Amino acid sequence: QVQLMDIGGGSMQAGGSLILSCVVSGVARTIEHVAWFRQAPGKEREGVALMRFHGGGELYAASVEGRCTISRRNLENTFYLQVHSLKPEDTARYYCAAGPRPSLLPTPYTYWSQGTQVTVSA
Repeated sequence: QVQLMDIGGGSMQAGGSLILSCVVSGVARTIEHVAWFRQAPGKEREGVALMRFHGGGELYAASVEGRCTISRRNLENTFYLQVHSLKPEDTARYYCAAGPRPSLLPTPYTYWSQGTQVTVSA
């Protein structure tokens, strides 16, 4: 059974930085790609960034490109999302996801975390 646990989030000021962690347990053969998504109230779930689980293949949404990094340290079943120069519009519930195919749409992802709230105030 694959499980994802996200760590981090909270309330922060605009212009600050955010680091979220996602711990992957029970690694399955079907995990080829991992991603971060976010969902603000009344909006659809939006893909933020993705990468191949074993490294490379980074892709970012236009809304965060240039201020966002998705990464994974070697030999750790944990991947990260860093966002700099935070804006109030970054406020959302953030989720990590894992699955067999790369996409900034939620559909291909098999495994999801519970999500963590990020609130950015002006």
